[in-house]
Amino acid sequence: MPLNIPDRLPAVGILQEENIFVMNETAAIHQDIRPLRIVILNLMPIKTTTETHILRLLSNSPLQVEVTLLHTIEHVSKNTSVEHLQSFYKTFQQIRSQKFDGMIITGAPIEHLEFEEVDYWEELKEIMDWAAHHVTSTMFICWGAQAGLYHYYKVPKYHLPKKMFGVFAHQVNNPKIPLVRGFDEDFLAPHSRHTEVRRSDIERIPELEIVSESARAGIYIVKNKGGRQIFVTGHSEYDPETLKEEYERDLKKGLPIEIPYNYFPENDPSKPPVARWKAHANLLYYNWLNYYVYQLTPFNINEID
Repeated sequence: MPLNIPDRLPAVGILQEENIFVMNETAAIHQDIRPLRIVILNLMPIKTTTETHILRLLSNSPLQVEVTLLHTIEHVSKNTSVEHLQSFYKTFQQIRSQKFDGMIITGAPIEHLEFEEVDYWEELKEIMDWAAHHVTSTMFICWGAQAGLYHYYKVPKYHLPKKMFGVFAHQVNNPKIPLVRGFDEDFLAPHSRHTEVRRSDIERIPELEIVSESARAGIYIVKNKGGRQIFVTGHSEYDPETLKEEYERDLKKGLPIEIPYNYFPENDPSKPPVARWKAHANLLYYNWLNYYVYQLTPFNINEID
């Protein structure tokens, strides 16, 4: 799939080096098709890194995707320049009258806070309420998944005794669900979080279905019955080096951190990690784009409700 993203976005060069088909805005306007419109609410501090992670996975489809990047106005980013935000991002007020085929809401390193303590919580609630009627399907990642489950269904999050950190084996609960079509019976995915949601809370809500979970890492994928909301508690979008960078960052800060589980060869941080979750990650995003966005969204995007 050609990604239609701004010509000067830093991720463009990285993705082109990886032989990913990136179509700039100039070329895209000459294709006589309606691209899927995907808006990404990027809540991560280093936004350029997360842009690359997600855009890489959105490329794995024959469809053309037009990407809009969104940031909150209630929080001042300390790790991404104002120039970058002004050049490539929009605010909710700028897009609230529009409709989108799909939306992705990322995680954020703010799990130590209660949801109501987050400085942009009211803005995020407004965006999530808007998405319910302006977006065909929304994928929520990590803290974003916990926030979505709490806002829509009052599912609480619980603090873990230690960070869930590493690469964990998962199982598919129902292989007939299109979101996990083609998945292996056991597959790997990274997690990096201090909190969790629990099966017992989700099972009490008839609208929700647990799609995948892990014996060690717990709940992984939850969706609502119509597929308009997909909640992913892990980080399938991570690069091979991301957990290593997080581990070294926490060590330098003197934080209590264990070696990421099942990540470094022979559990040795001096050895380069090998990514063993990329095939699953690509399939997850491909299935979401195909079965929950493209197959369900109306051709006239204004008919989304």
